[in-house]
Amino acid sequence: MESTRALLVEALAPYKIDIGAVRPDGSRLLTLQNGAGEILIERLLRPVQLMDKWLLIDVVDGLHRDLRILEGRLSPKVIAALERGQCARQSAVF
Repeated sequence: MESTRALLVEALAPYKIDIGAVRPDGSRLLTLQNGAGEILIERLLRPVQLMDKWLLIDVVDGLHRDLRILEGRLSPKVIAALERGQCARQSAVF
């Protein structure tokens, strides 16, 4: 877990991260804060996401996207395209 934490700290710098205690289902709550200590994102991570390198990369990519949206660094057109892609993926699964 320590190597996973180190990877997350490096990938999400300069934000402060906290990985909460293990929950009964094995998941952990990841909290991302800015320099002022404000919570920007909370994300529940499944055990498999913390153990699989590729799934962890997906988590980090998603957090970077969400940070860009929160900070206004992503244009509305890109956000709409991402939402359309997400809807298409969800309907393909069902």
